[in-house]
Amino acid sequence: MNSIFSIHTIRFIALVFVQVLILNHINFLGYINPYIYILFIALFPVKNNRVILILLAFLLGITIDMFLDTGGIHAGASVFIAYVRPLVLKTSFGMIYEHQTIKFNTVDFGSKLTYFTLLTVLHHIVLFSLEIFSISKILLIFQKTLFSSIFTILLSVVVTIIFSRTSK
Repeated sequence: MNSIFSIHTIRFIALVFVQVLILNHINFLGYINPYIYILFIALFPVKNNRVILILLAFLLGITIDMFLDTGGIHAGASVFIAYVRPLVLKTSFGMIYEHQTIKFNTVDFGSKLTYFTLLTVLHHIVLFSLEIFSISKILLIFQKTLFSSIFTILLSVVVTIIFSRTSK
């Protein structure tokens, strides 16, 4: 239990620092920005308490918001994906999720990609809707969501492949 706690603590801190110190300075073409910190929510163990995940997602989002001075939009988007995560897990993994036997290192690539894609797109839609907060700029919201999601998904898959191979 103690080693699991320390692994998640290290993952939390590392993802916050990578997001704040490196990834937030990319802003490619004005609207492409990866948000890899959502990997903490995506890779959180399935068997753990859902309320703990929602609280940790809020803490993660508000930490990012404090560094970026964004007024709570990351916290809102993070809590949203933590809340809908069971539905996304059931959609992506089906019966494996029903039996609570998901191991992210052992599931097939297609299911993992579907899972990351759904969580990322949902996060980005909420994030950019809260950031722009104008129905007249819906195309800009979808444009930022599409391109940032593609970049975030690619980075998430690369990171999970790199770190799952080193842990085997």
